Amino acid sequence: MTESPGTTARELLDEARQELADTDAAIRAHPFLDRLRRGEVSTELLRALAGEQHVIISSDRRSFSQLATRFSSGLGGDFFLGMAEGEGIALGKLGTFADWLGMSSDDFRQYEPRPGAHAYPAYVAWLALNGSRTDVALAFLVNLAAWGSNCGRVAAALREVYAAPEQAVAFFEFFASPPPDFESQALAVIDEGLATGDSPLRARRAARLLQAYELMFWDAFEEPNSTIRKGEG
Repeated sequence: MTESPGTTARELLDEARQELADTDAAIRAHPFLDRLRRGEVSTELLRALAGEQHVIISSDRRSFSQLATRFSSGLGGDFFLGMAEGEGIALGKLGTFADWLGMSSDDFRQYEPRPGAHAYPAYVAWLALNGSRTDVALAFLVNLAAWGSNCGRVAAALREVYAAPEQAVAFFEFFASPPPDFESQALAVIDEGLATGDSPLRARRAARLLQAYELMFWDAFEEPNSTIRKGEG
């Protein structure tokens, strides 16, 4: 990667998406999604998915709140505060998925996270302390498209293959379609950051790392020998 002085937010986003096209494709084509579609993911692993998301969303909510504080004087303040509020909404919707799986609040408290799944929120927390507004806004613009696509596929598989009710898939449906103004707001934050001297190279690096950690999250759910029958759960 090289520095690109004078670049715009849109140009930076296009460059990052092109550079990370292979990683994006690997996330969207992850074997976990195919196994879920075939009804081969165990109840235990679905509970692990809920447990991981509870830890991740709780962490990201605090990270976005920290970013809103760091960048409160510019466009980033409202943008990151909105992201923190979205994580709060997501936590509530995650509860209905957990209820369907028979999980309690004690199950969440006692859940032991998988290391590979938590490189992602650990890096988000690092960005909250060390990243620029451009680093974070670009990384999430690139990342949320693949995450949203996968959430849509998870919701469809849970509904169609595992007979999950609508309230049980609300968490995944929430992330499947980002707010319509998310991209325009993120681009405005990036342009503001670039105008104050944020590094395009560091921002593309942040996007690359976050996307790689997203792939590691899905890799953490490899469980080839455990199955659940269609309609069970």
